[in-house]
Amino acid sequence: MKQVLALTTGLIFFTACAVGPNYKTPQTKMPAAWASPLMGGESTGSAELVDWWKNFGDPELNALMTQAEQSNLSVLMAEARVREARAQEAVAAGGFGPSLSGATSYTRNRWGHNSFPPLPPGTPINYNLYNLGFDAAWELDIFGGTRRTIEAAKAEMGAAIYGQRDVLISLLAEVARNYIAARAFQQRLDITRQNIEVEQKILDLTNNRFQNGLSSDLDVQQATALLKATQAQIPSLESGFQQSVYALGVLLGQQPGALLNELSKEERIPSLPPVVPVGLPSELLQRRPDIQRAERDLAAATARIGVAKADLFPKFSLTGMGGVESLSANTWFDYASRYGSIGPSVQWELFESGRIHANIKVQNARQEQALDAYQQTVLVALQDVDSALTDYAKEQVKRQALSESMQANKKALDLSTQLYKNGLIDFLHVLASERSLYMSQDALVQSDQAVSINLVQLYKALGGGWQ
Repeated sequence: MKQVLALTTGLIFFTACAVGPNYKTPQTKMPAAWASPLMGGESTGSAELVDWWKNFGDPELNALMTQAEQSNLSVLMAEARVREARAQEAVAAGGFGPSLSGATSYTRNRWGHNSFPPLPPGTPINYNLYNLGFDAAWELDIFGGTRRTIEAAKAEMGAAIYGQRDVLISLLAEVARNYIAARAFQQRLDITRQNIEVEQKILDLTNNRFQNGLSSDLDVQQATALLKATQAQIPSLESGFQQSVYALGVLLGQQPGALLNELSKEERIPSLPPVVPVGLPSELLQRRPDIQRAERDLAAATARIGVAKADLFPKFSLTGMGGVESLSANTWFDYASRYGSIGPSVQWELFESGRIHANIKVQNARQEQALDAYQQTVLVALQDVDSALTDYAKEQVKRQALSESMQANKKALDLSTQLYKNGLIDFLHVLASERSLYMSQDALVQSDQAVSINLVQLYKALGGGWQ
């Protein structure tokens, strides 16, 4: 027994080593500033991204975001994956300690008359056997295979957590994008209906002038064509609004039409915050969950190399068994019925036809892939932010030009209508002015939508919505 304890103590002493590379977070060189100039009201101040949608000041949007976080099915699936990863870590950790199993049995047995060797005279041919036994085993993690397995499981759990946060970021951006789109369709519908009213008045004016012999039937037909063309825009705009609301319903884990009544009242596109702090590029490493997930994937892949290398070395275990066994139930638990054994064992796969070495190469290749994926994820994150910054700033310049164009077209329509009433210009000028005004109004609303969605994309690119 002393020899067993001495050997066990010696084996435990050597369990401090673990084969395979020790993981170190990769050092990533980040630019000091964004490639895109900050020209749209952004600043490099500390970005407040936890509840970025509240910067729009829209209570309806705030409520939708809260519902989405609680009931979106993709988020719930991601939460289930986190629970799965936590359980897998517990499974891996269970391999580090000893195991104990027990069994009990009763059997009715009979010796054969022709048994070899022959039974001693007087031995009963039929007999009972009662058994209660325990088996214990403890694989000593000398070369760290189990520890590397636990290390990999912990990293995979971290990857699952960051994956859940990445799903949440995408969800919140989609909710905001569809909400903004729905409000934009409502505004475009309102503009279209207002233009229909104006075009109807122009048609009435043209009919009146035709009846009085002041204009030709050509003017009437042109005014009618313009009115009908504008009316034809209504169905597609209504369809766009409904599809956006349907998408919102599904994002909130509800039936597609569940929000139609709630969002039917017309509201404007959410207003933009005056200043948008975006922080510095180096902060992306802590803010973007996809980067952190890629880093955890790399950590797991590195630990798997150690798991594979541990198979090259012998596995040391301490095993034991014990119990009570008797031919009679009356003496089953007597002291004399006990039996047992304990001792160390070694298992070493000496010849595996290169399987172990091939598996090490597999794990090394996967680790290289994980490192490349991490570096690619960082580059894509930088690209996402710079692209969003450019789109956000440039669309604001476009919006300003469209706003000025709309004002000019409004004045042009007023002047052309007055001149036409006085017979100083032909009707084509009125039609052109009306068409130009409608197009510029519609384009301005679409630009308002684009600016807001570009800001949503910027918040998403910065990793906002989960901290």
